[in-house]
Amino acid sequence: MSEQDKQPTADRDQPHKDTREDPAQQATGQEDQNDGEQVTTGIDTAGAPEPAIPELVIISGMSGAGRSTAAKCLEDLGWFVVDNLPPALIPTMVELGARSQGNVARIAVVVDVRGRRFFDNLRESLADLAAKHVTRRIVFLESSDDALVRRFESVRRPHPLQGDGRIVDGIAAERELLRELRGDADLVIDTSSLNVHELRAKMDAQFAGEEEPELRATVMSFGFKYGLPVDADLVADMRFLPNPHWVPELRPYTGTHEEVAAYVFNQPGAKEFLDRYAELLRLIAAGYRREGKRYVTIAIGCTGGKHRSVAMSEKLAARLAAEGVETVVVHRDMGRE
Repeated sequence: MSEQDKQPTADRDQPHKDTREDPAQQATGQEDQNDGEQVTTGIDTAGAPEPAIPELVIISGMSGAGRSTAAKCLEDLGWFVVDNLPPALIPTMVELGARSQGNVARIAVVVDVRGRRFFDNLRESLADLAAKHVTRRIVFLESSDDALVRRFESVRRPHPLQGDGRIVDGIAAERELLRELRGDADLVIDTSSLNVHELRAKMDAQFAGEEEPELRATVMSFGFKYGLPVDADLVADMRFLPNPHWVPELRPYTGTHEEVAAYVFNQPGAKEFLDRYAELLRLIAAGYRREGKRYVTIAIGCTGGKHRSVAMSEKLAARLAAEGVETVVVHRDMGRE
């Protein structure tokens, strides 16, 4: 096991910020007006179909055991993830998902001791969900005391329940607080000896179903004279092809124009590069999926990012999309000249 794979999972338990609108923030202003009567997942319009109730996964467990890694894995699989949601708001979250007309079909909620004063409401919320026939699963992340202590010490963070005591005191208090929830869990994962990739693989095995995990690609054209893209995973150089810039009738246009693209791909080696690079990317994509990597940025460069790299990026993106890869094309430097 490499040093990278031994990286502690505790630092991944930081709350991750979801840039999408959080329906739970809307929930606080949507109380039922019928004298405190509970909100149901039905719609009171006569003859209207009952809205589909979202599938729900509750992620909990010991601090430092990898809850945020598990949540991120579900997010990459297309789940709507909310971190550190007060348990009392879970039924309302499900209600809002039911009203989304299928846009929020799967919800994952991270619940842990960071919401100290709300945690006691979890059992009541679970009973409410059962009464509404909501399909829910509880995933509990477990780890040994020794592993948790090492992880907290490596990131130099206190345990959220240790107070003025030691890390082991906080761990013991948390185990006692979570004892009943662990007993109710549908899936318990012990991460004591797991690295991040192994934990993601276990989550994929449980929630990805029979479908292969989806890979999303960004194909970005750029100009070397403006610098390499800092977020590129793979970089290819198109400067081995003649530059349309030196063809007067092509100079004003970009690689998105048919005349420029035809010029580029009529050059020796252009079509061969596209075929072989696409084949190489299939090999790389399979490895990325096995390692739990869901996003890849492929940077295609030429001198100014206007002609050759743009034309090749367009063709490569079309090839990836035809093979089932969700692909976005970005022309970083086109128009800067």
